[in-house]
Amino acid sequence: MLAGSSQDLVIATKGGWLRPGPNQWTHDASPAHLRKAIEGSLKRLRLDRIELYQLHVPDPVVPFEDSVETLAQLQRDGKIRLVGLSNVTKEHIERARKIVPIASVQNRYSFADREWDYVVDYCEQNAIAFIPWFPLGAGKAASEILNRIANARQRAPMQVALAWLLQRSRIMLPIPGTTSIEHLEENLGASSLRLTQTEFGELYRVPRLAA
Repeated sequence: MLAGSSQDLVIATKGGWLRPGPNQWTHDASPAHLRKAIEGSLKRLRLDRIELYQLHVPDPVVPFEDSVETLAQLQRDGKIRLVGLSNVTKEHIERARKIVPIASVQNRYSFADREWDYVVDYCEQNAIAFIPWFPLGAGKAASEILNRIANARQRAPMQVALAWLLQRSRIMLPIPGTTSIEHLEENLGASSLRLTQTEFGELYRVPRLAA
C-alpha cells in the first residue's frame, strides 16, 4: 500500500525487536539482524532508502554502540536517511550521538505519563524530535479531568490530550493511531485547539492528582 509513495510520505520504521508469536516480543538488535531488517523493509516498501529508521529498544545482550554503529553504517551506505532511537534514556541518546546524529526519540509519554519529562527537555535543547507513543493518559483521575476539559471545549478527549502534547514542546511529534478517515480527521483537529494556561497546568499536574 505504501510502496511507491515516497514522494508524498516520510516513511519511518524500526528494527531490533522480534515478534515470534501473539503477544510475544524478543530482543534482537544485533548488527546482523538490523541489516537483515533494513533489507526486508526496503524490499517490502520498494524503496532504495528509509527516511527515518529507529532502533526499537536497546538489546540487553548486544552492546548498544554496536547497534547504533550498524545504523550509522547503513546511513553511510545510503539505505537510511535519518537515524532515531526508541525506548531510551538520556544516557543512551548521548552515547548514540557520539556515533551518529540522532534525529528522533520515541518514548512512551502523555500528559498523565511523564516518566520521560527529562528526555523531552533534553530533546528540545538539542533539536531532536520527540515522538510520544501511547499519547492518551490512563487512570480514573486523568480521565475525569480530561473528559471535563473536553466537554467544556466541546472536543473529543483525544484532541485535548494531543493538544496538550503539542503545547508541551515545539519538538513534539505525536503519532496517534487510527483505523478510519473520521478518526484521522478528529486527530488532526487537535492542531487547532489551544489550551488555556489553566487547562494545560491542570493536565500537567495529573500524575500527582492520580497518584
